[in-house]
Formats: sequence, C-alpha cells, structure tokens
Amino acid sequence: MMMGRFLAGAAIAAFLAGAAGAAELTADQAKALEMYRALIAFKTVEGSGETPKMAAYLAKELKAAGFAAADIEILPIEETAGMIVRYRGDGSSGAKPILFLAHMDVVSANPEDWDHDPFTLREEGGFFIGRGVADNKYGVLNLTQSFMRLKKEGFVPTRDLILVFSGDEETDMATTKLLAYGRPDLAEAEFALNSDAGGGAVTAEGKALPYYMQAAEKTYATFEITARNPGGHSSRPRADNAIYDLSQALLKIEAYQFPVMSNDITRSAARADSAEVGGEIGKALLAFADDPTNKKAIKTIRADDDYANMLGTTCVATMLAGGHAENALPQSATATVNCRIFPGVEIESVRKTLVDVVGNDALEIKPNADDFSASPASPPREDVTQALETALRARYPEITVVPSMSAGATDGKHFRAAGVPTYGAGGGFGFAGESENAHGLNERMRAEFFYAGLDHWIALIKDLAGAPADGGATGGE
Repeated sequence: MMMGRFLAGAAIAAFLAGAAGAAELTADQAKALEMYRALIAFKTVEGSGETPKMAAYLAKELKAAGFAAADIEILPIEETAGMIVRYRGDGSSGAKPILFLAHMDVVSANPEDWDHDPFTLREEGGFFIGRGVADNKYGVLNLTQSFMRLKKEGFVPTRDLILVFSGDEETDMATTKLLAYGRPDLAEAEFALNSDAGGGAVTAEGKALPYYMQAAEKTYATFEITARNPGGHSSRPRADNAIYDLSQALLKIEAYQFPVMSNDITRSAARADSAEVGGEIGKALLAFADDPTNKKAIKTIRADDDYANMLGTTCVATMLAGGHAENALPQSATATVNCRIFPGVEIESVRKTLVDVVGNDALEIKPNADDFSASPASPPREDVTQALETALRARYPEITVVPSMSAGATDGKHFRAAGVPTYGAGGGFGFAGESENAHGLNERMRAEFFYAGLDHWIALIKDLAGAPADGGATGGE
C-alpha cells in the first residue's frame, strides 16, 4: 500500500483521541472484527498448509450469508489454494464481470522476534497488530465482509462480481498464474480491482493526500551472472579470477543507468507528488511531468531514493556466491541481479542490455526462472476512477485520485498480462510518514482506519454494478 512521504507529528494522537472515542461497534463492525481475528490466526505462510483451511473458513461464512455452494470454489495447489466466489448479477447492464483481487498468504514471521504471537490479533495503542493485518488479510476481510453484507441486504448487481483470492502471492504465485491464465471465465472479465494495491494517507491534521490508484507495475525479473574458471591452488594466483571478473561486471552494472522512460501514469503521479513534497524535488517532478526529457529534472530525481525508480528500469545486485575453499582459486562466482522493468519493456531486452554493459562474453547471464512475464500498463478508466473517487470522498470530501505505477509486484501483474485491465483500489489508509511495517516486525494497522474502510468496497460495487436510481444515478439499494 502506498503511503505519503511526510512526517506525521504528535498531532496524530490528538486527532485520534477526538475521532472514534469509545463508541460501541455496530453489528457489521463487530462481525468484521470477529472475522479479522480468525483470519490472522491462520498461519498462511509458505509450507504451512493453512491457506486451504482459511479458504474453507471464508467459504463457511459466505454460505451463512446466503451464497450458494456452487458459487464458491477452492482450488488446491500442493499445500496452498486459490479461491473463487461468484456473486451472480441479473445481467441487466449487459456488462462483463468485475474481478476483486486479494491474497490469503502472508510472509513468514518468527514469534521470537515479535512482541507477541504474530498470529494472534492484538489491539494496542490504537493499532491492530499481527502478521497480515495490512498485507493482505485486511483486503481479504474487507472484500469478503462487503460481499456478505450486500448479499444479506438483498442487493442484486447488474453484472457478475467475482472474488479471486490467491494463496501464494508472496512466493511462487502458482495460484495466481492458475487463476489468471488457467481460467478463461476469469480472463473474460471487463476489469479487476485489486485490494493489495492503491491506498491513501492523511496528514496529522486529517487532510487527505492524493490517493494513488495503481494502474501499472514494473515487471519483476531476476538474472544470475556467473563467471567460471579452471581455478587452482591459492598459492599460485592466476591472471584471471572468477570473483574478480564478476566484481568488474557488477561495478559496470552499478554505474549503468537505463534510459529514462515515462507514460501518462507516471507523469500524472509525478505531477501530483510535486504539489505535496515541494522544494527542489517537487520542482523537478513538475518539470519532468511537463517535459520528460528535462535533463536538470532527471538529474534531481535520480538523486532521490524515493523517486529515482520511477524513471525507468532498474537492476541491482542482491546476492553473491563464489568459491569452494579458502585455499583454492574460485572455479565459479555468481551474482543475483534483480530488475524492476518498466511496463512495455521485454525481459529479454533487459538481459541483452546487461550483456552489453558487462562486455565480457565469458560470463553467463540468464534469468534464474523461466516464467517471468512482462505486464502492460492498464489505461485508466473514467468509470473506475470516478467510482473510486466517489467512494473515497465519503470519508475525505476533497481527495483526488491519481493513477500510479508500483515498483513492487502484486497479483495484478498476471491479470494484466492475461488481458484483464487491473487497478489497485484498496480501502486502507494510514497517517503520512507512518509505516505499517508490512513484511516486518509487529505489522500494524490503525483501528480507526480499519473501521473507516469497511464501507469502501460496498460503495464501489454499488457505483459500478448497481441498478440506476431515479434520474439515472447509480445506486443499487
């Protein structure tokens, strides 16, 4: 989830003190919290076998809310599983289905490192704390409880709505690939909304910053660069050495900068950021948005760690292995180089660029997997942008929605590659400059924002799949 880049001061505490108070929970809020607690308790880390159990729990809750068993599928893959839930519409709009994405798995968490059991939800100091509270069990919970509430109130969408939950987004994405490429019925959807991307932030004074709707992701690809050598005894150094050869190659990669690239999405995000950050970087972002060939602006942006990656493809060394004995010359040395590739650039093109940059045909440069795939950008849609803006303005009347590109990877990249335009539209918010620490110790989410976001998807669904009310506005009540 994207957070702003401003420091939140002590006024946060005062803001919260006057916000929720000790108000009693509504029945819907209490049910959401009950389910949230249950979801966090499932240890859905790689190899645990807990994800199918979590899917079974969700299926039970959905059936109790009125969903037919025939409309709920659990798709086991080895020790994990994917899940599909179809909310059948009346077809009156003639529109294709909408997919709603989330992932049930979480990254591993060592209980000895945490302040408490990471798989027991704790509320403390205004926060919910536990592995997955933000990434992405809030998305799973929020979408599920929205479907349940809509079903119970008798809402009939004008088109089919489909929950698509993956089970290994944090690792191999095998379930994601099955859902995106192995299910033609899902690939026929008009578009997808992803709870694991997008997101908002507010200042300590309660002002909402621009909401960044993810419309593109960089392609994730990793290459191994290997130098080989006959080796020998360390007492007789050779003129060539696998570790030195590899080191020289890495220094060349470090010094290389891929060509600057931009698109409508990255330029609109730069323009929105420019107004918020101010200073020299703000001026540079605005200048880049106006003219992406502006050399002075590019130089300033490249020097800023927060924004440099927006300018195009990046590759960086992340792991090293070499040699086999302390008293032997290395027979091989390998570096892992991770690349985040700008939308529209092919993976093989990046590999060839690395070959040219290294300039040593004796080194082997190859992807460390055979299933990396490029992902196109999704052109922003007026209906999605307007519906998202309307849903968000119920909380923050002045908020604006800005299409953006993520440097990280989500399930969305595979659905885009399968031909389904995908937009990050998560309902989570946080204070600007305050980290949720997703993937880290004591992952947390503000309770205030947890409850405030529970109507987010309901508003979106009624706007995008509700029957027209009097006067032609969308409603669905």
